[in-house]
Amino acid sequence: MRILALTLVAASTLGLAACEGTDLERGVIGAGVGAAAASATGGNVAGAAAVGGAAGVICDDVTPQLCR
Repeated sequence: MRILALTLVAASTLGLAACEGTDLERGVIGAGVGAAAASATGGNVAGAAAVGGAAGVICDDVTPQLCR
């Protein structure tokens, strides 16, 4: 269940973070999405925020066609 929740957080972070321009903006959105998803599923909020923030920051490096 934990891996599924983190996968969903990462996927939703990449989708939402693609709308923003800078790494900082995408990171903040990713952290927010991660924290909200973890809170809704009863997971570790701090850990999910860290994963979501990292996914938002590296989004444009991994998938430039989605994040620009």
